[in-house]
Amino acid sequence: MACITKHIVVGVDDDFRVRESIESLVESAGYSPLVFSSGHEFLQSGALEGAICLITDVRMPGMDGIELQRRIRLERPKLPVIFISAHHDDKTRKRALDDGASVFLYKPFDAGELLGAIQAALSSSPED
Repeated sequence: MACITKHIVVGVDDDFRVRESIESLVESAGYSPLVFSSGHEFLQSGALEGAICLITDVRMPGMDGIELQRRIRLERPKLPVIFISAHHDDKTRKRALDDGASVFLYKPFDAGELLGAIQAALSSSPED
């Protein structure tokens, strides 16, 4: 197996442009990005074990972000999860935060906002 870094930030979004932006931003901040087009793809990749933070869209075909967070909590209950969504839905936002999400951002967000969310989530999250 290849050397696994301790600074993997995972992005899950069905929009290629969003994945590309997350990847570039995360890398520019000194983290190792891994991006996936679906929750299923991420869970099947084996990357959950090495992740230090997850950024996920809410609405995606197949498994949505809320279900992805629920499944992740079974193995990594303290993994920081940051939600991003283009849909202003207060009920979904409340549910995500009540279920343990660190931050919930609405698209479009700026780079500084997402980097601040990552840093805040990591600084407030105890090690697994």
